[in-house]
Parts: sequence; structure tokens; C-alpha cells
Amino acid sequence: MTSVLYDAQGPRAKQRNVLYTVLFLLALAGVLWWVYDSLNSKHQLDWIKWKPFFTSSQPWETYLWPGLENTLIAAGLALVIALPLGALFGIGRLSDHHWVRMPSGVVVEFFRAIPVLVLMIFANEAYSQFTDVSSEQRPLYAVVTGLVLYNASVLAEIVRAGILSLPQGQTDAAKAIGMRKGQTMRYVLLPQSVTAMLPAIVSQIVVIVKDTALGGAVLTYSELLASARPMSANYGANTIACFTVIALIYIAVNFTLTSFASWLEGKLRRAKKSTGAVLGATTVEDTAPISVAGDFKSGAGGGDI
Repeated sequence: MTSVLYDAQGPRAKQRNVLYTVLFLLALAGVLWWVYDSLNSKHQLDWIKWKPFFTSSQPWETYLWPGLENTLIAAGLALVIALPLGALFGIGRLSDHHWVRMPSGVVVEFFRAIPVLVLMIFANEAYSQFTDVSSEQRPLYAVVTGLVLYNASVLAEIVRAGILSLPQGQTDAAKAIGMRKGQTMRYVLLPQSVTAMLPAIVSQIVVIVKDTALGGAVLTYSELLASARPMSANYGANTIACFTVIALIYIAVNFTLTSFASWLEGKLRRAKKSTGAVLGATTVEDTAPISVAGDFKSGAGGGDI
């Protein structure tokens, strides 16, 4: 029996797949055992190193929650600024006016080509040399600036690709009813492209959350990952335990974002499928135009045409 995508497996192919599966599981078990044995031999799995996270609220209140709060503050500010800025530059790249399209393209390509860490370092130096921002607030400003410049450029390309993915007939239909290009973009193209852009936008939001850790590593911004070093020093050098807990927090935050995005995308798709209104018989009679046949009948009976 054959399939559209592939031929059905024969007896030998099935045996090979079973053999490959068994070998892969054995190799995976060996790697997991090696990791466990290495950690256990270094006393990284001793209960005393994991105990503070389960029996005391001090590491959470002193290090983890403040670090997570700073991470979410930087990511939230960057998202609030980068999303409309990226939409603006993405639409600007689609403009018919070259004096709008060319500068938008230059800005997007320039900041998209520079690593976000370099942008953070430049922003930090710029704030220290040319502004009166305090040294306590400077890391936050630098992290947000770097994230905004880079991610706004990436989001601009996402917006541009999402709009270009729509059929040309949508634009033609809007022009046919007399809509200007700004109205076409605002009322026709953007609302329809949101659903297509949503997965890529959420992926970029996850990148923003994770890239805040660069500010903690280089600019001494006290975000979530930066809390591992002082926390490990105060709780018996439990570095593996600290990084494991922090990794689980990152996973929980990003999983929440992606789950919410999946729910929102499904809701938007269902809303598009159910936007048709059901009209009653009276409403149809009131709103229906006079048929051509009825006009001719009226004229044949002596009525005015």
C-alpha cells in the first residue's frame, strides 16, 4: 500500500526502524547516566544544594523574584516600543514613495545586521557620555535600547512579509471601492495579516525575554540570569541547582507566552470563520435591491422605469 508522501514500509524497513529506535534509546540512556554520574560524583545532586529552593523563601524573595521582575520590565518596555516601531518601518518599506521606502530599508537592514549585544554596549556608552542618566538606571536603558533597535528591525521584516503574503486581490478589491492606500493598509491588509504574523511575533517576543540575559552578563543589569552568581555564592556554591531553577523559570515564562499566542491565534481564526451575519427574511426583503426582472415588469405594466 502506498501513500501520497511515501511508500509503505516493508518488513525489513520496519525491523531496521525498530533497531534504530532501540539503539537511540540505549544511547540516550547512556548519556543521561553519564550526566547523572558526573553530577553525583561532584556532589551537585546533594540535597543540601537544592534544599534552599524548597524549604525557604529567602532565595526566591532575595534573588529570583527581583531578577524575574527586572527581566520582565526590560522585555516589556522593549516590546511596547519595538512592536509599533517595527510595524511603522515594515509599512514604510512597502511605501510607494522612495523617500519613505529607502530610509526605512536602510534603518532595518543596518540594525538587523548588528548583534544585539553590540547595540547594548554602544547604547550604554552613549548614555554614559551624552546623557545624565544615573549609573543605576543606565543598564536598564542600554538593555532596552539594544533590544528595541534590533527587534524592531526584525519585527519590521515580519510585518512586511505578513502583508506581502496576502493575495493581491485584497488590495485590488479595496481600490475598486475607492479606498485610499492608507485606508487599505489600516482596514484591509493589517487586520488580515495579524493572524499570519502572530507565530513569528511571539517567537520574537521569546527572543526578547531571553536576550535580556545579555545585559546581565555584560552590563551588570540585575535580571534573572544575573541572580545566579550571588545566589550560588550565598548557598554553598550550588551553581548547577541555581542554573537549573532559573532555566525552569525561563521555560515556564516562554511556555506561557507561546500557549497564550496559540490560544489567541485559534480565537482569531475562529472569529474570521464566523463573521458572517445571519439575516432574517424581513431584513433581506428590506435590504435586497430591486431585481432587473421586476423593473421590466413595472415598465411593461405602464409604470415609470
